[in-house]
Amino acid sequence: MKRIILLSLFFVFAFAAIATAQTKVSGIVLDKSNQPIPFANVVFKGSNTGIVSNEDGRFYLESPNTYTALVVTSAGFSDKEVPLEKAVNYNFKIVLGEAEALNEVVIYTGKTSKKNNPALDILRKIWERKRKNGLYQFNQYQMQKYEKVEFDMNTIDSAFMKNKLFKGMEFVFNHVDTSDVTGKTYLPIFINESVYDVYGDNKLKKVKENLTGNKMSGFNGNQQILSFVKDLYSDYNIYDNHLKFFDKSFTSPLSKTGIDVYNYVLKDSAYIDKKWCFNIVFYPRRKNELTFKGDFWVNDTTFAIKKINMGVTKSANINWVKDIYIEQEFEVENDSVFLLTRDYMMSDFALNKKEKSKGVYGKRTTLYRNHKFNIQKPEKFYKEEVNFIDNAVYERPPEFWEENRFEKLNKDEAGIYKMLDTLQTVKRFKQLYNLVSILGSGYIEFKNFDYGPIFSTFGYNEVEGLRLRVGGRTYFGPNDPWRIQAYTAYGFDDNKFKYGVSGKWMVDKKNRVIISGGNRRDIEQIGASLTTTNDVLGRSFASSALFTTGSNGKLTNINLSNVSIEMEAKKNFIIQAGLSYRTLESASKTFSLDYYTTLPSAANPAGVVQSMVKQSEANIQFEYMPNRKTIGYGVERDLVDSPFSHFFVNFSYGLKGVFDSDFAYEKIQVFYRQPIIIGPLGRTNITIETGKTFGTIPLGLMSVIPGNQTYFTIENTFSNLNFYEFVTDQYTTLQWNHDFGGRLFARIPFMRKLNWREFIGIRAVHGTISDANRAINASGLPYNAPEKVYWEYNAGIGNIFKVFRLDFSWRGNYLDMPDAHKFAIKGSFGFYF
Repeated sequence: MKRIILLSLFFVFAFAAIATAQTKVSGIVLDKSNQPIPFANVVFKGSNTGIVSNEDGRFYLESPNTYTALVVTSAGFSDKEVPLEKAVNYNFKIVLGEAEALNEVVIYTGKTSKKNNPALDILRKIWERKRKNGLYQFNQYQMQKYEKVEFDMNTIDSAFMKNKLFKGMEFVFNHVDTSDVTGKTYLPIFINESVYDVYGDNKLKKVKENLTGNKMSGFNGNQQILSFVKDLYSDYNIYDNHLKFFDKSFTSPLSKTGIDVYNYVLKDSAYIDKKWCFNIVFYPRRKNELTFKGDFWVNDTTFAIKKINMGVTKSANINWVKDIYIEQEFEVENDSVFLLTRDYMMSDFALNKKEKSKGVYGKRTTLYRNHKFNIQKPEKFYKEEVNFIDNAVYERPPEFWEENRFEKLNKDEAGIYKMLDTLQTVKRFKQLYNLVSILGSGYIEFKNFDYGPIFSTFGYNEVEGLRLRVGGRTYFGPNDPWRIQAYTAYGFDDNKFKYGVSGKWMVDKKNRVIISGGNRRDIEQIGASLTTTNDVLGRSFASSALFTTGSNGKLTNINLSNVSIEMEAKKNFIIQAGLSYRTLESASKTFSLDYYTTLPSAANPAGVVQSMVKQSEANIQFEYMPNRKTIGYGVERDLVDSPFSHFFVNFSYGLKGVFDSDFAYEKIQVFYRQPIIIGPLGRTNITIETGKTFGTIPLGLMSVIPGNQTYFTIENTFSNLNFYEFVTDQYTTLQWNHDFGGRLFARIPFMRKLNWREFIGIRAVHGTISDANRAINASGLPYNAPEKVYWEYNAGIGNIFKVFRLDFSWRGNYLDMPDAHKFAIKGSFGFYF
């Protein structure tokens, strides 16, 4: 959601200067019968700057240099040179004729053969040498890295400029570069520059990047935009079998599985920088798969890539992105070592893939220089800092950037900084920016205070009826060392006010030592998740869903107070210890948490029953999230939206007698989640939860297997279970979900254009209850534990209208239980690439 909302920010804010390129060409390549020629090579004459036309034969090519001609080539057609009379040339129609017989190079058309194809012989040599080329030849390496990220609006016409949305901001269009032929305009709207010192050790398999400077136009300190940019442009290695962009796994043209995915054509050979190289063109064998089209030049002796250009095919099953173009250049060092020196990536973000749709270009240029090799560093050098804090890197003077930019900004790029500084003084711009910020964060910003989250304002359950909630948090900036949050809510049926307040204070920034505490009095659906924490302001969606399947009256009045201290002992490894006190009591006349304090006997057949649970508890927990990426260094940080493993262990101790606490027990809970990207087969998520309570406890402290009585998909719940259908004091659950990413539907012709995504999954749980815990149950709720493994399975269709997903779930067993749901349909909304 955050990514799409931030994209909308770039769509809305049109402010910049002239487009950067000196030579621009767009058009279509046709054969003599006026049929488009897909995957034709289009190159500026006398250069290695080119592109491959898309499935419809269309292309767009630009360069900061001046060129006077194009050379267009395609397998099976004669080469054609096209003169360029102007610097900007649009809507070219380039017609190629049939090729004459050639003796020098074997040409393939359509689907190429997997046998007797010289291009594949070269490809196999690349596989053999890929770990012996470039940086991999050395034990250690060092280099400097410069990264520039830009966003440019495109296809902006005069009607758009006159839109009332931009009232008061018209000055930003004063220098728009508009084509007299097409009316297309290109407006830079954002630029971010970063400089790094990079260190790597191939023996230790460690890489460290030290940020030495960062400069962002107009949005300094906006952590969400930084997070968004880092998420969009993750690092990749062109030699890897699969390349990850926008949370999708694309098959690399250099992949060992590429033979089954791509057609390869050995097209040409030539000297490049005094090195003899082969030119190989590649294009996909099938539509709708996550593949590229393009070409690469490879050396004839080292079989190292000298240059590669590739673009995502238009039919690829990816949302909001009309085009992706990648270009990498390698330079030769010491006569045989090919090192990456330039990496350029451009993405065209748009609401649809129509040729004339408006969109935003996102461009990342990464340059490398000053390579040094085999300078060994101790292993501790590569240890990541827990909380990187160096404000100086964000406040570098102009002299720093003049010295450390690998290439100078052109006039228009330099003007972005001044333009945005001016724009932020415009009242209308501030209003638009605040609106997008509210949608992204869920909070309405005031001075030093945020109201929200606004999406929690309304709720409904059978006890409270309609529920209204208001709240807020302190907010001085994204890197606040402390934060206080509070809310109050009112139910119109029970006529009661509820509230919650909590605070966090980071007392040691280096190791992220945080003290927190708070109190909450509210109505809650306990048992909505297995692995729980003592988060004071946490609240389950199950307690306030506007629509539910069946009764959701099994709610509890909870009064929870806690204090805790945590520290990040090493990067992404967090240790927390805390104390909590809670009281639990049924909030509904139709539901009971009663338990026996004295069991029924001959002398007292009714026993002694208690309705309220009073419990003090101490806990210590360990949380490890390798490869998690964060933004900022304050008490609350933003996450970069990339997959990472998650391992969580919690030990709890019931403190009987402390503040009249009722029970003594020990509890252990373990949670593990592992995302796995399986190349072209999609992405799998495996989640395992297990736990056991040692001691005698009542229903309010039991481990309830989480059901889902809403109409929406809720993570880590069982779609076909009701609340409290299974109760345990010892449990193990396994959940497996797999996203095929549309790869199956892409093979079905009539479904191909829908771009739907396929999901499958299975959930299972095993659990037991001790005799002692059964004996003290006076709630009237029958204790059922899944001593025979309960399981259910599901299949889903996602990307419906690009925002909706439907999941169909079937119950595997326990079909004869009262009110058992044998089949369920759940939905969810979300914006995904």
